[in-house]
Amino acid sequence: MIYLQSMISKKTKYAINALVHLAKKENEGPIVISEIAEAENIPRKFLEAILLNLKKAGVLASKKGKGGGYYLLQSPEEINLADVMRLFDGPIAFLPCVTYKYYERCEECKDEETCGIRDVFFEVRNKTVELLKAASLSEIIKRESALIKIL
Repeated sequence: MIYLQSMISKKTKYAINALVHLAKKENEGPIVISEIAEAENIPRKFLEAILLNLKKAGVLASKKGKGGGYYLLQSPEEINLADVMRLFDGPIAFLPCVTYKYYERCEECKDEETCGIRDVFFEVRNKTVELLKAASLSEIIKRESALIKIL
């Protein structure tokens, strides 16, 4: 089991970039892999595997043939960073005893109920998840637009 590290994986970062790209072009129909790969500077073979994972998870769908490509199955408001991170990197927690879907008791723990360390990391996990759930694709695009206006 891998727990949250100081950085997200390259796979997760690429998935987020690809999803934001698809969200920005939501009204243009399916987008081909080569366009996403080039626009987001993601190796095509790596991107193919990432998009397939997102498709299996029900986030994306694809259409074959002329006019084919990938498109979002959910609205940009519904797709958030917490779900994407869990899909590719697993638990969003520093300790196994505070994870939501991947709970494991810590080997050295004497009493979970009175563990101050667990209490602190439980709070960190909850705040982190709260922020990541609020960070939908539409929120990311909105922030990007606001930053562009500032510059």
